Amino acid sequence: MNDRPVRLVVSDDRGRSRLTVFFRLFLAIPHFFWLGLWTFAVFFTAIAQWFVTVVRARPADPLQSFHVAYIRYATHVGAYVALAANPFPGFLGEPGYPLDVELDAAERQSRLTAGFRFLLAIPALFFLALVNGGGSAGSLGGSFAISGGLVLTVAFFGWFACLARAEMPHGLRNIAAYGLRYTAETYAYLLLVTPTYPTTDPTLPASAGQTPEHPVALTVNDDRRRSRLTTFFRLFLTVPHMVWLLLWGIAVVLAVIGQWFFALASGRPAAPLHRFLAAYVRYQTHVGAFLFMIANPFPGFTGRPGYPVDVEMPPPDRQSRRVTLFRFFLGLPAFILTGALNTLLLAAGIGGWFAALAIGRMPEGLRNAGAHALRYNAQVNAYATLVTDRYPFSGPPTLVPVETPWVEPLPAPVNAPA
Repeated sequence: MNDRPVRLVVSDDRGRSRLTVFFRLFLAIPHFFWLGLWTFAVFFTAIAQWFVTVVRARPADPLQSFHVAYIRYATHVGAYVALAANPFPGFLGEPGYPLDVELDAAERQSRLTAGFRFLLAIPALFFLALVNGGGSAGSLGGSFAISGGLVLTVAFFGWFACLARAEMPHGLRNIAAYGLRYTAETYAYLLLVTPTYPTTDPTLPASAGQTPEHPVALTVNDDRRRSRLTTFFRLFLTVPHMVWLLLWGIAVVLAVIGQWFFALASGRPAAPLHRFLAAYVRYQTHVGAFLFMIANPFPGFTGRPGYPVDVEMPPPDRQSRRVTLFRFFLGLPAFILTGALNTLLLAAGIGGWFAALAIGRMPEGLRNAGAHALRYNAQVNAYATLVTDRYPFSGPPTLVPVETPWVEPLPAPVNAPA
């Protein structure tokens, strides 16, 4: 991700002022006004830049600088409003904000792709609408969730969390950072700052903080090759699995009720019910991966391990009785956020369907975005079915930080001063 022309820079410590959080929308009004005026100006400068680039095959430098500052400023305002950063941002789009973007403006661009830039950007704009503000509702195997968009949902829950803890939860901050990075990439592409198409890959830089370990982990061994024949009939082929998921789900409801009473009494889940529920969660993931183009083979009906997109499940272990007692109420935010993250899964499935028919492969960014949504779905379902009492982590994966190798210092010369 570090070789892309639009790079996310995260130096935020996640600490938040309760006072400014409570009045965040009110405090942001001057920025809304200024951003609206700047956007109005950018509409005309973008048209001018389009003509210049189509004629000269290179953008005008003053307009490039103007658009780069606009993208950076819009990112700062978005981070402030979505609680992905705490300080009141400046009005000039200058570097140095706790959640920032670095942009490498291209000196030359293809006249052909520049001429059709808006049409080429339509899929990216569609994905952007889903991530930042589109509503979604989803149902898979009996689990249902509804939301109003990924970043909006994150900002809503983050507001309450910041007021309670004076800190933005790690996962929520990173989801907002992903949405803002993708927004900046889309704007940079649309405004001819860069010819590089936006990537839907949710992987964040190491500065966003290492993803904590979770007992429910997703493993991806997919080579991204897709059969055009099974791709074309993918929805039809999934019908038997949807029927089986529905029937299995009826038994799961009864099993969860029995498991809840058992775990509440003994402090740990019953092993046979744990295996049954873990297999169901794994099977849900297999079906979702097949339906939304995240994997290619037709899955089995038993939820056994070995599918290219699989879930590692923990063994039955002790669980907190208090968490078990209030499991449904504690899980409500995660259930709602699942609906928001399903926008990534839906977009990955739609985009991947067209891409697989055209080139026989699933784009890596869409595959990774869908896999992230499946991982969170699996963690939420495992939490809801008492497979684990570890709360789901919503944040995208982050790159492993590069460690600087330690080099033994050379011995000082004998006559060197101390």
